[in-house]
Amino acid sequence: MRIGILTSGGDCPGLNAVIRGAVLKGVAIYDQEFVGFRDGWRGLVEDDVVPLTRHDVRGLSKQGGTILGTSRTNPFENNGGPDRVKSVMDKRNVDAVIAIGGEGTLTAAKRLTDAGVKIVGVPKTIDNDLSATDYTFGFDTAVAIATEAIDRLRTTAESHHRCMVVEVMGRNVGWIALHSGMASGAHAILIPENSVSLDQINEWVRLAFDRGRAPIVVVAEGFMPEGMEHPHTERGLDTFGRPRLGGIGEQIAPQIELATGIETRCATLGHLQRGGVPTAYDRVLATRLGMAAIDSVVNGTWGTMVALNGTEIIHVGLDEATMVLKTVPQHRYEEASILFG
Repeated sequence: MRIGILTSGGDCPGLNAVIRGAVLKGVAIYDQEFVGFRDGWRGLVEDDVVPLTRHDVRGLSKQGGTILGTSRTNPFENNGGPDRVKSVMDKRNVDAVIAIGGEGTLTAAKRLTDAGVKIVGVPKTIDNDLSATDYTFGFDTAVAIATEAIDRLRTTAESHHRCMVVEVMGRNVGWIALHSGMASGAHAILIPENSVSLDQINEWVRLAFDRGRAPIVVVAEGFMPEGMEHPHTERGLDTFGRPRLGGIGEQIAPQIELATGIETRCATLGHLQRGGVPTAYDRVLATRLGMAAIDSVVNGTWGTMVALNGTEIIHVGLDEATMVLKTVPQHRYEEASILFG
């Protein structure tokens, strides 16, 4: 059997570990052959293929990014679609595809599977917003990076007696903000799932400042204060029609300063959260998911995704992963909010 692998959507620490795990097990246990499609769905639609041998994946578990490249290409646009995908696979003698990606990638994989393309999914997103899996690889690394950054920002904020607003990633869910905020001892955590008034934010900031602290506000990019109807965006739409978010931190920082009289600065972590080497946890999880994806291919369980359930790797339908986003439960936010102010 010849298997194609692609990485699509935003880059994420651990992608290379998935590729390595899949190839090593596929070659050693099942004597399979592998190719990689460059830049996600683009490579599959445009027939941009590279070989993937055991030699090509050696030492990859600790390497950040993806050796195959990635893009946010929609496989149903620009002369794509199921017929084109099948044509490229037939030309390259590829029997099945392992698609590593997040919500957009797995939604496209589900549509292609419904059209008869043999695909197995591997969940990837630093946002940790995919249902049917307890955690996605890349999330632990993003939280660790954000926590370290907030720790560093706190020292300069304390030196200048400032409030610091730290914007982290999180389009529709606040998992990164919640975990990094709790880990770093933030005085307010603002997430898309909970709309909070600016008056409440200002109160939390004042309480911390009055105790002699430098207030730290961690905000997810998709957060909307009360009265705001759409997430803040200044950069148009991506190829899947979703707004490119960012800038909410810069928007609320001057409002906090105006209302409280406390000098307030904003730091947007942005793509720093995606970069660098994966944590040990993400290396192990990604490797296990890659190895499990090969079992799905061998068993012919198309239209499924490998997932983490507790400490075990399971196989679930792609529809389970993409129908509903895994949001932060209200009780988790209430738990964290006890620490605010």
